[in-house]
Amino acid sequence: MSQPVFRFAPSPNGFLHLGNAYSALLNDRMARAAEGRLLLRIEDTDETRSRAEFMEAIFEDLAWLGVSWEEPARVQSEHFVDYEANLARLWDMGAIYPCFCSRKKAQAHALPSRDPDGQPHYGGTCRALPRAEAEQRIARGDAHGWRIDMAHVRDPATIVWGDAMIAKRLVGSSYHIAVVTDDALQGVTHVVRGKDIEPATPLHRLLQRLLGLPSPVYFHHDLIRDAEGHKLSKSLASTSLRQLRAEGATADDLRRRLGFD
Repeated sequence: MSQPVFRFAPSPNGFLHLGNAYSALLNDRMARAAEGRLLLRIEDTDETRSRAEFMEAIFEDLAWLGVSWEEPARVQSEHFVDYEANLARLWDMGAIYPCFCSRKKAQAHALPSRDPDGQPHYGGTCRALPRAEAEQRIARGDAHGWRIDMAHVRDPATIVWGDAMIAKRLVGSSYHIAVVTDDALQGVTHVVRGKDIEPATPLHRLLQRLLGLPSPVYFHHDLIRDAEGHKLSKSLASTSLRQLRAEGATADDLRRRLGFD
């Protein structure tokens, strides 16, 4: 039996908070218990929000917490060619199509139903675009993303997503195609992440099936929440590990606070 491989995969769009620390420590503990490996992956495909200082802070904060990982960390922005190759495979099999709609246009023609993230389902404006025309638009550099063609794949487990965007317009990739590609390339066997990501798992399993990739074991842990019951988030400027450290907290304090004595 191969050695288990776990991964912690933060985005460098802000400083790590207690919720990130919990996920990192849980991955670390489970990897050690299974005598497995722990990888670190920097998910920075959204280059408009990612910053080098946040990436460096991730390394510093994890080391301070006592989390160790195999070097080097995989940085997604260095591997767009891998994601583009899998997108090409999916397009060739008719499972996805390019979407040239701006966010405003997509919203204007959206369906009344919503996906698990709360976003309106795409109305399908670009679904019927002839491939030759789509190729011409791509060749001349028209901004586009890539959407799953749910009518083609006919997967009951993911129908709630509608024609989900798996590679964002003006970004080059997105969480869905990048994470599936990376997990396969890195040999990840166990994905341990928050319950807020759980609704995406059927979509990831669909992409794995279409691409002939192995599907890891998934475990979704509870979220760390603030006093009002909201999940901690970088976008909400939740108190960072760096701030807690500056206020005098030690790594042992935080580990005990999170249940990792």
